[in-house]
Amino acid sequence: MKNGAHGLIETLVKSGVDVCFANPGTSEMQLVQAIDQVPGMRPILALFEGVVTGAADGYARLARKPACTLLHLGPGLANGVANLHNARKALSPVVNVVGDHAAHHLRYDAPLTADVEGIARPVSHWVRSATSPADLARLGAEAVAVAGGVPGKVATLIAPADSAWTDLPADFEAPPKIASEPLSPASSTRIEHAAKALKHARNPVLLLGGDALNGEGLRHAGRIAAALPVRLHTETFNRRLERGAGRVPVGIVPYFGERALELLDGADLLVLLGAKRPVAFFAYPNKPSVLVPDGCEVVPVAGPADDVVAALAALADALGAPATPKIFQPALKIPAVTGPLDSQLAARVIARCIPEGAIVVDEAITGSLYAQQASIGSPAHDWLQLMGGSIGNGLPLAVGAAVACPDRKVICLEGDGSAMYTVQALWTMARERLDVINVIYANRSYAILNIEFERVGVGAPGPRALSMLDMSGPSLQWTEIARGMGVNSARVETAETFESILRGMLRERGPHLIELVLPAKP
Repeated sequence: MKNGAHGLIETLVKSGVDVCFANPGTSEMQLVQAIDQVPGMRPILALFEGVVTGAADGYARLARKPACTLLHLGPGLANGVANLHNARKALSPVVNVVGDHAAHHLRYDAPLTADVEGIARPVSHWVRSATSPADLARLGAEAVAVAGGVPGKVATLIAPADSAWTDLPADFEAPPKIASEPLSPASSTRIEHAAKALKHARNPVLLLGGDALNGEGLRHAGRIAAALPVRLHTETFNRRLERGAGRVPVGIVPYFGERALELLDGADLLVLLGAKRPVAFFAYPNKPSVLVPDGCEVVPVAGPADDVVAALAALADALGAPATPKIFQPALKIPAVTGPLDSQLAARVIARCIPEGAIVVDEAITGSLYAQQASIGSPAHDWLQLMGGSIGNGLPLAVGAAVACPDRKVICLEGDGSAMYTVQALWTMARERLDVINVIYANRSYAILNIEFERVGVGAPGPRALSMLDMSGPSLQWTEIARGMGVNSARVETAETFESILRGMLRERGPHLIELVLPAKP
């Protein structure tokens, strides 16, 4: 006899969900057993829920469909909230399955009783709780439909233990897959207005996001750039950016607001395609929040959750653009570098070594800009970034990307401070034998906060303030941390040693970790 847990897992598999990132507990044991007994679902254990949710984000970005998570009650979900926030900002499709106490047990306020729905709502587009075993399966199909593809949504399904363990009717059949709602198209009025504005602008900029940055979306953006003297830029942080030699080149708007305004200075038109109006990451005293130059008209065409590819195609056609782009990024040969490592030399080594078709996960923080600039002419690759600003996303993203694309090299550029948030991801990489090279920028400091301390205008930091920004005493020993979790590792201090070891690791399947010993200041 099948129970509600079997019905849910059968339904998820039938709906196309075949990977489950999990950290289950007692209330989820029926679901654990169902995953064991129902063919078609690959379970992947993580030792912290933030790894579970971040891996689901990374998987969705490359697979373009949801994985499911399996989380233990309210506290387990709460541990995964930060990376669900990031997934929600990335519009990554995720189906969360969160266990809860049996309905009759809730009134006793047992230690793990919590407001699961209240925890889920801020990071979910859709939250439902099952009331019976058949309802659990029905809601499973609905959750997958809500999550959709890319761009997608975060759907959270709460599975009370009694809904999971209660038997289903003998004639139960898993509900059919439900079609997701189509993406919203851009209106013809917006297309016509943008085309007219572009034809009359002196210095127009297309600000691109989402699927405008890969595949057909990037091709159509290149068509527009071939028809008009328009600059192509992306938002500062992107779900997935196809870049490198042979791709349509797109510049990234800088993180620091003043630099973003310098880049956009003189622009009289900003057309938004899959992107939002640029704003500062934080508020600063006496500095603007909106990063649009004075006198620049902002024309939204398609939002991040809209059908931006169709909007770009329609806009290119309205402009009479050629069928193919005319400008492609040339390959750039970077000379070998030597000497003690810093973030700039590290970036040049990475750029020299990126293989064709690699997936680069970027949470290098203060090292990110250098890595992005140096690798613009590297062999064609994908670049994944932290979307919601909640650090600790990089290592889990790499887990999910490697699961989604097992035949592609994943290179994770990770700051040592942010890596410690979800360091347990290394264990999952080792257990699943994922082909990931983790490059840890070990400057023994929250270097970005040292920069931000100066920018917010609070004066020079004293010793107690500095103690909250410094990670030395004791310094993290990354090679030992990695080896303790089953990951091959090496520690490097010079550019030439870094390149030698990185190239060697690229020739072997991972996981690997390289600790870059860097100065505290970038």
